[in-house]
Amino acid sequence: MSYDDMLAAAKKAVSLAARLSNEVRKSLLVSDVWNKSDESPVTVADYGSQAVVSLVLERELKNEPVSLVAEEDSGELRKVAAETVLARITDLVKDTLDSDESYADSPLSSDDVLNAIDRGKSEGGPKGRHWILDPIGGTRGFIRGEQYAIGLALLVEGKVVLGVMACPKLPLASTADSNILKSSPEKMGCLFYGAVGTGTYVQSLSVGSIPEKVEVSSIDDPAKASFFESYHTPVPIHNTIAKKLGIMDSPIKINSQTKYAALSRGDGEVYLRFTRKARPESIWNHAAGSIIVSEAGGKVTDAAGEPLDFSKGKYLDYKRGIVVTTQKLLPRLLKAWRDNENLDVGVDCYWANFNSTIAKDK
Repeated sequence: MSYDDMLAAAKKAVSLAARLSNEVRKSLLVSDVWNKSDESPVTVADYGSQAVVSLVLERELKNEPVSLVAEEDSGELRKVAAETVLARITDLVKDTLDSDESYADSPLSSDDVLNAIDRGKSEGGPKGRHWILDPIGGTRGFIRGEQYAIGLALLVEGKVVLGVMACPKLPLASTADSNILKSSPEKMGCLFYGAVGTGTYVQSLSVGSIPEKVEVSSIDDPAKASFFESYHTPVPIHNTIAKKLGIMDSPIKINSQTKYAALSRGDGEVYLRFTRKARPESIWNHAAGSIIVSEAGGKVTDAAGEPLDFSKGKYLDYKRGIVVTTQKLLPRLLKAWRDNENLDVGVDCYWANFNSTIAKDK
């Protein structure tokens, strides 16, 4: 089955959302940032991005019902209780859509924006088609002016079949060292995309840019590999696995799904995501990245070597940790994990109980 029309709509939606996020970053206001009820940060760009993607998908796929699983909903926005915040988001969304000639001068109210955001309340699941959106992945990085990503994927009958990811702060030129975090503004801004069976491509976020096919690194010596991890409290198992493989360099720390994008073009070979405490993983944090890496020739599995299961609703069904790497290095990574003698058996019990609870909730 060809997903050309849906891929084109997704690319347009994500590109425009990236345009909105860039505008916000140019003059980020104190009032543009606040904490949600769970104490995680959120910005007007998170809500504006989600609204833009929702509206573009609806307009581009006129004959397709749009089921959207996304991170935000208007409930948190309404708690801010500030008309000025909603007005700012509405203006950002309207200005962004007006910048595309096919949407220019279309009427847009604050209620339209709230409804577009709330389209993201779908639960997903194993049946039908569902779009999965991370409107601003790496919000803390976005606030600091560092790496962040906008990721959109399409789930069909429980399987991810296409993904698009904008990385506005990622250099256009592939690099295999920490310079990935630094580049001049005119040389930054990447759009990655891939669909099942077609490979992964990257192009500039600039209009009219030419896409290039990318592939994961060909390095097969673990000692020469480099690895990515998120900004967080150090996770001992990451260093343990790296040492077992002979990796000597410190991890390259990057916010958001940008790690998936960088790995897909060979900027590094390993991305580990284990946590000190068991916790659920939202599907929007991995859906787009997983197919972008897979179509570039890489592998994305849980700690047991099984593919990530996106069909269980808003949370992944997986075992203990996430491993993203090349086909050549995966067996050694999984062996290094299994050979670790310091595993906390209680963690496995926790995860068994967690997965059982998730299953009962569905």
